[in-house]
Amino acid sequence: MDNHDKATRSYNMSRIRSTNTKPEELVRKYLFSKNLRYRKNDKRYCGKPDIVLPKYKTIIFVNGCFWHGHEGCRYFVMPKSNLEYWNNKIRRNIERDKQNIEKLRSQGWKVIVVWECELKKDKKEETLLNLYKSIITDLKCT
Repeated sequence: MDNHDKATRSYNMSRIRSTNTKPEELVRKYLFSKNLRYRKNDKRYCGKPDIVLPKYKTIIFVNGCFWHGHEGCRYFVMPKSNLEYWNNKIRRNIERDKQNIEKLRSQGWKVIVVWECELKKDKKEETLLNLYKSIITDLKCT
């Protein structure tokens, strides 16, 4: 059973953004501070990636643990109400993510997924540093 009435739930769901989320902004600000320039939410690529770094042939998806079904994450909890709807929705999101990543990789893109839980206070700095190293590593080798 839902903890909220229909109007409250509808309002809460309407406040959820699909672009320019706080985790995305955090990653983008960090990359910009490292003098990396990017495009955001570029519709030309499948999955409309959150961050595209053409110079590095790298695409970054910043995924919310709930919406993208982060397996084994404490922030991903399947809702107790409307179970069939949520199971199908999360499963479709996971499958679509896999297909998009596979297609982008087949086109020669390096694809990196950053999970929302990896940007929590205790892991944020390590995650962002590893992300930066991962992006620039291939460029130095070529």
